Amino acid sequence: MPVKKRRKLSDADDHHLKCKITSFTQIRDTRPISSERPFSSKKCLAWFHEYAGPDEVVGPESMEKFCEDIGVEPENIIMLVLAWHLEAANMGFFTKEEWLRGMTLLQCDCTERLQSKLEHLRSELNDSAAFKNIYRYAFDFARDKDQRSLDMDTAKSMLALLLGRTWPLFPVFHQFLEQSKYKGMNKDQWCNVLEFSRTINPDLSNYDEDGAWPVLLDEFVEWRKAWTAL
Repeated sequence: MPVKKRRKLSDADDHHLKCKITSFTQIRDTRPISSERPFSSKKCLAWFHEYAGPDEVVGPESMEKFCEDIGVEPENIIMLVLAWHLEAANMGFFTKEEWLRGMTLLQCDCTERLQSKLEHLRSELNDSAAFKNIYRYAFDFARDKDQRSLDMDTAKSMLALLLGRTWPLFPVFHQFLEQSKYKGMNKDQWCNVLEFSRTINPDLSNYDEDGAWPVLLDEFVEWRKAWTAL
């Protein structure tokens, strides 16, 4: 069967075809690259007001509802990571300013978007630098603002949350704190506990007694060695 020769377009037809192609390309170019809508500050604020009281603060009771909605237990360490992102000043409370600042940085304006970020928040605990910042933040976050130190019960709870699953010596250190004379923990002690957990071997073989460790940790090492020698 003979092949038909392609008809050469007239100038008018050629111009018409080019216009159609250009028009189609322009329509495609104006479509968003992603189907996900952009972050909305207005929607984020409305989301905040679903939980905030008349004082424009998300308090302990509404915080429980918030945790329930996002599917996270209030005691879950992810809530500490979230509070760190919001730069929340007080445990159990999110102010409007904290909420809007932090959720904007996270690009979360609704429950579903925050839920999609939970694994990312958890993964930050595996980053050494981020974890150190979260750990340091936790001291001031959990501290009574009229006190310079953490009361020991709070310190033990926060240490269990932060180090309980990663520091082999934590159960022994917790036992030491239980029987010690210490009623609280200051920030220097708190920060040195993290450094100790990262650098000292579980058998304490590389502990330098002449190092610049707080007395609290010197006493822990003495107690541990005496206990092991029995």
